[in-house]
Amino acid sequence: MNSVTLPPEHHYLPRARALAGTIESTADETERSRRLSPAVVRALIDGGFYRMLQPRFLGGGELPLTDFMAVIEEIAKSDASSAWCLAQCSACAMAAAYLDRDAAREIFGPADGIVAWGPPAPSEARIVDGGYRVTGKWNFASGGHQATWLGSQCHVVERDGTPRRQRNGAPVIRMMLLPRKDIQMADAWHVMGLKGTGSDGYAADGVFVPERFSFGRDDPAERREDALLFKFSTSNVYSFGFSALALGIARRMIDDARTVIMAKTPYGMTTPMVENNVIQSQIGRSEASWRAARSYLYATAGDLWRAMAETPTLSREQKIEIRLSSSWAIHQAAGIADTVFHMIGATAIFEARPFERRFRDIHTVTQQLQGRQSHYESVGQVLLGMAPDASLFST
Repeated sequence: MNSVTLPPEHHYLPRARALAGTIESTADETERSRRLSPAVVRALIDGGFYRMLQPRFLGGGELPLTDFMAVIEEIAKSDASSAWCLAQCSACAMAAAYLDRDAAREIFGPADGIVAWGPPAPSEARIVDGGYRVTGKWNFASGGHQATWLGSQCHVVERDGTPRRQRNGAPVIRMMLLPRKDIQMADAWHVMGLKGTGSDGYAADGVFVPERFSFGRDDPAERREDALLFKFSTSNVYSFGFSALALGIARRMIDDARTVIMAKTPYGMTTPMVENNVIQSQIGRSEASWRAARSYLYATAGDLWRAMAETPTLSREQKIEIRLSSSWAIHQAAGIADTVFHMIGATAIFEARPFERRFRDIHTVTQQLQGRQSHYESVGQVLLGMAPDASLFST
């Protein structure tokens, strides 16, 4: 049974705000150790935040997309790595909707029942009695160091070593959930930004996975829970969550910049920054860009949530909106970060100030899947009546 009593939906956001002091006070520790501080992990567990997107039978929140986004945005104002791990592991927790309830309780029932995973990689799940033998190496398990289970997307292999295939000839790929104790983590996450996510690689060598701990990721045929949230794919949720995270970083940079500007007179100048017309204009434009990007992103999430209640399958046009609104939010946020960083001068470059960390974090976000510039190309192809990259519409 669950050992955490969850708050009603509307209590998550104020609880996230209340965590700001804990998260910010340990941000340097998170950065140095390249993983979330124990204090932050404990606070997120105790607050039920890893259960935001779990089914209600587990005590989960089944939060609407916009409520989830607002929590991730709020956490990102304090520390982007903490928000990234929370967004990643929250979406991974949607796996519970695809498992037998007893299996889901075994994995997610404990208070620290956290799952993390990375993208597909060369690997195999060889069929054996009762399940699979899993062997492979994967990258970028954000949040893997606080997870108790790791997911691995594997090509299913028959007993004789031949690939199992679908009717159309495509290989069968299934998600395998493995206990953290059976996984070897690789110290590989030496990066520019989002250092605290600890997005290291991981490997398994012949680990047995019972059938009940495997499922087809985002496969509607295997979904066991009917709540509206689970009509969306984990990829959809990543897009909304990580773009809300980017907006949280930008929001904090604007707010902190205003504090600096109102108190600073640059070296060699007699006029305070607050009286500089260029600075005033840049603040105004940055605020407009942030509000517009946020409005578009949240409106898209809200519209799709209502639409899915009527027609529980995303159309091509709706998938375009997800890609366009999320990519646009990320890039607008990065543009705001650039403006702020240059606006406040040398104040931004010192490690004692959070500006330089947030600058590195936001530009690391732009390098992830959800921030690819190629998404605009795919959307443009559709709008011009051309055949787009099929991956745009795969989830």
